[in-house]
Amino acid sequence: MVRRPLADSRSRGPWMVGEVAAGYHARNSPVGIWRWLTTTYHHDIGILYLANSFLFFLIGGVLALLMRTELAYPGPTIVDPATYNELFTMHGTTMIFLVAIPILAGFGNLMVPPLIGAKDMAFPRINALSFWIIPVAGVIMWIGAANIGWTGYTPLSVIEPSPGIDMWIVGLQLLGISSTAGAINFLVTIFRLRAPGITFKNLSLFVWSVLVTQGLVLLATPVLAGGLFLLLLDRHGLSKFLFPAAGGDPILWQHLFWFYSHPAVYIMILPAMGIISEVIPRFAHKPIFGYKAIALSTVAIGFLSFGVWVHHMFTTGLSISARLPFMVITLAIAVPSGIKIFNWIATMWGGAIELKTPMLFAIGFVTMFVIGGINGVFQAPIPLDYPLQDTYWVVAHLHYVLFGGTILGVFAGFYFWFPRMSRRMYSERLGRIHFLFTLVGMNVVFFTMHWIGLLGMPRRYYDYTALLTRTPQL
Repeated sequence: MVRRPLADSRSRGPWMVGEVAAGYHARNSPVGIWRWLTTTYHHDIGILYLANSFLFFLIGGVLALLMRTELAYPGPTIVDPATYNELFTMHGTTMIFLVAIPILAGFGNLMVPPLIGAKDMAFPRINALSFWIIPVAGVIMWIGAANIGWTGYTPLSVIEPSPGIDMWIVGLQLLGISSTAGAINFLVTIFRLRAPGITFKNLSLFVWSVLVTQGLVLLATPVLAGGLFLLLLDRHGLSKFLFPAAGGDPILWQHLFWFYSHPAVYIMILPAMGIISEVIPRFAHKPIFGYKAIALSTVAIGFLSFGVWVHHMFTTGLSISARLPFMVITLAIAVPSGIKIFNWIATMWGGAIELKTPMLFAIGFVTMFVIGGINGVFQAPIPLDYPLQDTYWVVAHLHYVLFGGTILGVFAGFYFWFPRMSRRMYSERLGRIHFLFTLVGMNVVFFTMHWIGLLGMPRRYYDYTALLTRTPQL
């Protein structure tokens, strides 16, 4: 990457209220590695979040390559079934809990204070603690290398004797503490530290997305923490909540897990939507179309996200009266997402669009999110969900939303705010190459999963019939 100093502030856009340029510190401030280990400044903490998340993204990507290599041909290829289960478990856990959620918190740390005119987060030391818990939790989970799948479904997670599962539980509990402390910090910062003149009527759409996201974190994370505590008790014989042989109900774990994990999907996508709402107006050279509609749709998604978790459980034997309301809400949550898509397109319509790297990733986000959203709607009607549930169709949908949505949004934000982070300009040529390879690669990998899902190939399996060989090889 070519590192060119910026000529003047005009090439960076206007300075934000309260922003301090990276790299300038008082004479008595720590320098070198000690600065990064002891900093409580929101800008530095944000960069630490990004660096840590990109490191885990690389590690999780290596696991994905190993999984796809194993699945290139039927039968054993490079790993045995037990190792494959470890790869699958740690890939999912890493990408969700150590990459997607923390990396968006990093952008929040970088940009929320300057966007609301604050000098720093409300609780700088808690902010630093929230970050440093994450690598510790990641190391604990990686040492354990659990083999129960990233969803931790019972009764397998209860009866499997591996100590790695206990380490997985402890790591997730630590990440929950980090997320909850961070959520409180963000909410107090946004509500209490806004500069005069910055109200909820003119608040940045990115800040709106962070506000709703942290509300979801604060409400949903304790439910997962409670479920993990019950699982840990059951594993050590101190209770029988989830073990069917002793009168427990394994479906209870699914309720607790998905009550958190479906709002977590929006925890991982709403800040990316906020980034896109900042990038598109800048490079279309037009004000955002329908500011109020986008802000209200963000709030609507937050409320509705707590009413869709059962669509992951349509095939578990729940009564039709229990499933129908969740089917309706799952269909309804597509409406506010559609409002955002319409407003982004309307913003670009008639604008003097500048196809720089951030805008390319933003357009890629919109396109991939439309595909991921449409194929997700197919899973909402109960009759359609039966043949699609737990097949590679679901894997394709998840990756179009989380990679095509979250990760492309992250890259858009990274290039968009890179000058503010580093006081350097990225290489436009390398950025375009990065976009091209990312977009083509993800579609080749994930779009083909729709086809093998329709053919009935189940997800999470180590082996498959030889009739499906060509598509997994692709």
